[in-house]
Amino acid sequence: MRIDLHAHSTASDGTDTPAELVRAAAAAGLDVVALTDHDTVAGYAEAIAATPAGLTLVTGAELSCRVGGVPMHLLAYLFDPQEPELSRERELVRDDRVPRARTMVAKLQALGVPVTWEQVARIAGDGSVGRPHVASALVELGVVATVSDAFTPEWLADGGRAYAPKHELDPFEAVRLVKAAGGVTVFAHPLAVKRGAVVPERVIAELAAAGLDGIEVDHMDHDAPTRDRLRGIAADLGLLATGSSDYHGSRKTCRLGEYTTDPEIYGEITRRATGAFPVPGAGGPADR
Repeated sequence: MRIDLHAHSTASDGTDTPAELVRAAAAAGLDVVALTDHDTVAGYAEAIAATPAGLTLVTGAELSCRVGGVPMHLLAYLFDPQEPELSRERELVRDDRVPRARTMVAKLQALGVPVTWEQVARIAGDGSVGRPHVASALVELGVVATVSDAFTPEWLADGGRAYAPKHELDPFEAVRLVKAAGGVTVFAHPLAVKRGAVVPERVIAELAAAGLDGIEVDHMDHDAPTRDRLRGIAADLGLLATGSSDYHGSRKTCRLGEYTTDPEIYGEITRRATGAFPVPGAGGPADR
């Protein structure tokens, strides 16, 4: 089995619609793909309806968190999307995204960049607007060459000249909320130092003690020594070690299935989940 447990659609900052994403996953030869848009479940219905036979869809989300002043992302799988407390927190994060993006646009304008809110809103479409959409506007304007080039102190990195903070969950509270909604939690790309500051390893241990289920080990932002180090941390703490592409369509260079999760680990995730269940495809054929 080929299992990719981290992918984004136009419901947040990917460039594939949810339907296009599941079809692309099947075409890439995946057996399982997780839809993990940022702080939203808006893509679920479309993805479920379009998932082709032979592909299984895992519903999830990537939750925006911060601890000790350092941002981190928590992958939440197979939780009940209707659970009110977790729904309320996701809504708070989403509601803060528009004013935050507007603030970043204003800061860029003050720096002499001819970006407009209308341009960023057009790029975001119906998705949950975020820094990648602002970064894409900078690419359109020729200010930077790639989206990744915008995530620097000069522009949109944490603490950068045009950065603006947003509402983020405490990760310990996020673990509790996801668990209460029947879901499973995995710390996304925990040592992706190229993105900026990362949480200290003691926080991973504290999260494990608080109920964290796993850490994302195999990821494009982890080099081989980092993956080995994380695999050791997972073994020491009794955490599940996952792998995934963090696919964003054309917005990033990673490919669906570039990194994958071991079937035994996937099986354990599904065994632990009680809020929702993987959805076997029945939405039509895919171009394999």
